[in-house]
Amino acid sequence: MLAKKTVKNQITLPKSIVEKIPETDYFEVSLRGEEIVLRPVLIHAVGTRLERARAKMKALGLTEKDVDAAIRWARNR
Repeated sequence: MLAKKTVKNQITLPKSIVEKIPETDYFEVSLRGEEIVLRPVLIHAVGTRLERARAKMKALGLTEKDVDAAIRWARNR
């Protein structure tokens, strides 16, 4: 597939590619030799990491006491 760079350095990604990575608005851009590599990046609002961690802990049946004990154990190693 071909993509053309505009005078403002913009490239339109082909629809068939974009359909395979839904909900992605941002990409990490890097060079690998002479290739341009785009990696999808998901941006989360501040605090959502903590919410996700708490939800995962709840799903695993972990309590605050369990987490405190794990932290104490890790710090004393």
